[in-house]
Amino acid sequence: MDATAIMKKYRIGVVIATYDNAGTIANVVRRVEAITRDIIVVDDGCTDNTLALLQQLDVPPHIVTYKPNRGKGHALVQGFKKAMQLGWDYVITLDSDGQHFPEDLPQLVAAWTQHKDALIVGERGTGHLNMPRGNTMANKFSNFWFTVQTGIQLNDTQTGFRLYPLKRLRWLGITTSRYEAELEMLVFAAWHGIEIVPVKVRVYYPPQGERVTHFRPWADFGRISLLNVALCFGAVVYGWPMRLYRKIKNR
Repeated sequence: MDATAIMKKYRIGVVIATYDNAGTIANVVRRVEAITRDIIVVDDGCTDNTLALLQQLDVPPHIVTYKPNRGKGHALVQGFKKAMQLGWDYVITLDSDGQHFPEDLPQLVAAWTQHKDALIVGERGTGHLNMPRGNTMANKFSNFWFTVQTGIQLNDTQTGFRLYPLKRLRWLGITTSRYEAELEMLVFAAWHGIEIVPVKVRVYYPPQGERVTHFRPWADFGRISLLNVALCFGAVVYGWPMRLYRKIKNR
């Protein structure tokens, strides 16, 4: 059974959160459509012509739109809620800026078939052409604190290319609203005993000056730092005790 058939049978859809990526969003959606038509695009308060481009597609995706911009974390939660309304059990998320290859969707699906109800993360690796230095440093920083908070080692805790088991995401109402939410979701998944499985995927970074990014190094790094302080406290009072409890229970 190929990826398209598996996604249809097991109600696996795709959620794409976007903010002012009019130059790439239509191409990303068309490439996803080659694999599945179950697509939700969350227009996170776009100020460009993203919405018009989506509505002009031959097969427009499900669209969630609102204003003003609320941040990626908020957009993903709105996409997940829409997916549950549509009866989907799993969602694959990927970025709208063309960084991820929709053609790698089958790799995440294949990993899911071997690890049902796991959270599958697309591991990008390092050393890619045109990869911003700040991304590498931020990812290493994030990886270190993720290990401290969960006891799990991952090489890419900031990837947005993931497969989520929707029915196991019980904490969506308390996630932060912006860039750091994806790290928070990983930590909460680990604390709740959800298996996290990395899968190698490709990544494309346009040359400097061509890439549209909304990552604000100082502001976002500051929020991530504050979040890590809170998560370390949470690990002491909840995450680590729960991990120990599960180990004892499963003996």
